[in-house]
Amino acid sequence: MNDFLKLTALSAAILLLSGCGSIISRTIPGQGHGSQYYPGVQWDVREGPWRVLTILDLPLSLVMDTLLLPVDAHHGPYE
Repeated sequence: MNDFLKLTALSAAILLLSGCGSIISRTIPGQGHGSQYYPGVQWDVREGPWRVLTILDLPLSLVMDTLLLPVDAHHGPYE
């Protein structure tokens, strides 16, 4: 049962963090780094102490950023 709880907690964390680079780069001022397209992917590959965890989010941010390309084209660079 203990292994099941660990697996459930890990799965929940992965699902809750999915696409967080895309969300953070679009909603928090100063996190978009002036990029217009794929800001979530660029946020995930930045240098920093949490880089290992953000690399895990990279595929999900790539999907989210691709779906949001029309929004990005209309919005312009994120600051």
